[in-house]
Amino acid sequence: MDAQELIERYNAGEREFGGAYLVRADLRGAVLSEANLSEANLDEADLSGADLRRACLDLAHLSGANLAGANLEGTFLYGAYLSGANLTGANLEGARLHGADLTGATQ
Repeated sequence: MDAQELIERYNAGEREFGGAYLVRADLRGAVLSEANLSEANLDEADLSGADLRRACLDLAHLSGANLAGANLEGTFLYGAYLSGANLTGANLEGARLHGADLTGATQ
């Protein structure tokens, strides 16, 4: 699955994308609120300005991802790998980060 297919399936009402492989995907400004992206590989993906409110990203790989300005309000990030991620200006209000790896992440 690529970024375009993910967005099309989301817009068609699908919300289950656990384990998706989206390394370096361009998801700038994407609306993916309440999507299940648990265990997805989003390493180095561009999610700047994306709406990920209440999404499930448990155990997801987001190393080196650009989440600048993303809305992560209420997002589940249990055990997620966010090392080196750019979280500048991201809304993390109510985000669940228990066990997340934030080594080298910027905010």
